[in-house]
Amino acid sequence: MKIFPLAFDSFGVRSQSTFVKVGNLGIHLDPGVALGPTRYGLPPTQEEYLALELSRKKIMQVSKKAKISIVTHYHYDHHPHPDDDEMYKACFSNKIVFAKDISKNINFSGKKRGKYFEEKVKPIAKSLEYVDGKSFDFGNVHIEFSPAVWHGEVKSQVGTVIMVYIEKGKDSFLFGSDAQNLADPQALKWVLEKNPKFMILDGYPTIFIGWKKSKKSFEKSKENLRKAILETQAKTIILDHHILRDIHYKEKMKDIFEDAENVGKKILTAAEYYGLENFFLEAWRKEIHEGKMKVDVKGYYKKLFSKIKI
Repeated sequence: MKIFPLAFDSFGVRSQSTFVKVGNLGIHLDPGVALGPTRYGLPPTQEEYLALELSRKKIMQVSKKAKISIVTHYHYDHHPHPDDDEMYKACFSNKIVFAKDISKNINFSGKKRGKYFEEKVKPIAKSLEYVDGKSFDFGNVHIEFSPAVWHGEVKSQVGTVIMVYIEKGKDSFLFGSDAQNLADPQALKWVLEKNPKFMILDGYPTIFIGWKKSKKSFEKSKENLRKAILETQAKTIILDHHILRDIHYKEKMKDIFEDAENVGKKILTAAEYYGLENFFLEAWRKEIHEGKMKVDVKGYYKKLFSKIKI
């Protein structure tokens, strides 16, 4: 089993797009990418738009190699915007599509976006199935989906997501979607039950602590993440997405990183997984807008794409 992060916040865009190659079976998780519409009251920089377009093209290119495409929820950094017909065709045409159920355990916005998704995907996909809590076997490859868990804390206003577990022989991989440090106890429970060898998890949005998120909620989420790290067999954990919008996330999560190191485990961003530095384009937005910082997006993405050999 080979895991290829394609577009992530540590690459300067909002996404968790990941390609999994299991033997001859290609599985594309969350083929979407977006930018934060505002940060510091500012729109995205031209550098961010360039990173967005490079990521979008890579997602479409790699999608050609997938038999299965999975959408864990209906935020536009996890599936294409309905106006992007080119991306829909590239990511879903003639694919087996597994997606978050749009009829239950979903908020109003998710249901509305999910209906758009269904209308666009059904005519072009090989099949579309809603998969909350279901499992499937493709030869000796087992794919399992969690029941709906909260996008962060329980009763989160932004709704629910599904997580994904893939197993073949002794290899196993878990994709945590937007579970934000596994803040929902049910998300943690499912991860512990699956006990994967490798995980990609969404980190807590630490930039919101003391503002949109309470310190108490953050500490609770950290305890859940600590259990997932210490009590599963995963030696390497990619922690990325929401947490990478904060340059100072490692200071705020220092105890988690120390606990992992003490038991010989690695917590990495998707960029660090490839041996690259984190590319904090969104967090750097103000400095780039003001001309205080220059970044080489093309150079960074050239290095990144040289690592993605599928």
